[in-house]
Amino acid sequence: MTKRIIERLGETDQLFLSENSAELALERGDLRLQLVALSKNKQEQIHFLHEAIAILEQGRIEFEDISVSLYLDLSLQLAKAYMIYFELSHDTKFALITQQILKPLAHLNDGNIFLFLAYSCACKQENALTRHWLVKYEKTVTFDPILLQQYSAFKPFHAEHWFKTLIQHKLN
Repeated sequence: MTKRIIERLGETDQLFLSENSAELALERGDLRLQLVALSKNKQEQIHFLHEAIAILEQGRIEFEDISVSLYLDLSLQLAKAYMIYFELSHDTKFALITQQILKPLAHLNDGNIFLFLAYSCACKQENALTRHWLVKYEKTVTFDPILLQQYSAFKPFHAEHWFKTLIQHKLN
């Protein structure tokens, strides 16, 4: 699997030189995030995160004529990269950056945006905002109550009545 990812990474990096596009930036960023997940070496993970962040940021600003859905995908991948960075470093500035990327897109009512915003707020111990975004997330088709119970960032809320109600409402 790692070999296939690295081969595709080389291919996409070559394509970048001749026919760069927002779609290619999304794939190049995703490949690096896959390598982050596979690596056990923190320095290597950070290296691939830096590359992914740079590629995804560039993809969001370099191409003016991209669709809203592609811009959203680039933004979600970028937010994911910053939240992985938070998980590695426990530095709340990465949760703040995630919020800065996604808050302007909240009007799109995308469940993944709400989930990432809730997660980043939970990491910053912003309990009221965590609840706000989770309530919005619960109203989307992508809502996954099992996933909420698995994320460690939401563990402090497991005993809260509103959290239990949110989970039970969808499980029933």
